[in-house]
Amino acid sequence: MMAIAAARQINDGDIVFCGTGISMLAAMAAKHISAPSSVIFFETGAVDSRLEEVPLAVADSRVMYATAVNGSLADSFAFMQNRQTGRRVVGIMGAAQIDRYGNLNSTVIGDYYRPRVRFSGSGGACDVASFVGRTIIFMRHEKRKFVRKVDYLTSPGWLGGPDRRQETGLCAGGPAAVITNMAVMGFDDHSREMFLQGFYPGVSPQQILDNMSFEVDISRAREVSPPSTQELRVLREVCDPQRLILG
Repeated sequence: MMAIAAARQINDGDIVFCGTGISMLAAMAAKHISAPSSVIFFETGAVDSRLEEVPLAVADSRVMYATAVNGSLADSFAFMQNRQTGRRVVGIMGAAQIDRYGNLNSTVIGDYYRPRVRFSGSGGACDVASFVGRTIIFMRHEKRKFVRKVDYLTSPGWLGGPDRRQETGLCAGGPAAVITNMAVMGFDDHSREMFLQGFYPGVSPQQILDNMSFEVDISRAREVSPPSTQELRVLREVCDPQRLILG
């Protein structure tokens, strides 16, 4: 459900920057279902791969099959930060915490100098969140993850609200959607605050609120259509027939 919900956020012609796991599966599904002219690229420098089966990681040699370009990490980030191409890039991300403005934490839980948990950190996530045209975020829908204030700002979302990105010198891009195991969250065009855009079949808006540490607007929420027979076929038989990610 998460993979298909994310795939539906990708438009034909988008340039999709994705990592390992479900983000790769969503990008592949979009390319096979509704966005055949989308271009998938990876931080390892592979651009426009012909992904005939889902790779295990961004460094898997399968990401380099029949590419338009096999470059380097530096090439990949330069492409993403270019003023012309970067605006067309959709970055797919994940994190340990997210707040109402889509700011992400993937560094520590608790105090930075005496953390309860320390994670791997930004990697390229801060660059992606800062420079691409828009981002799609994968999260587990839990109170400990949807927090009032992130313990550490690893990757900027809408920061503190409208115009804050521009005021701090970041590009006009920002988070467009949060895809969870319960819902699709959007961001208001004016306030830039998170709201409930859609809930999955069998999940109520109240259940979604009960699994968050802050309130969001649920008045615009509609049930998300379940995957079609065709979407499921592509996901299971074309993208991940070995069930490396789907399980």
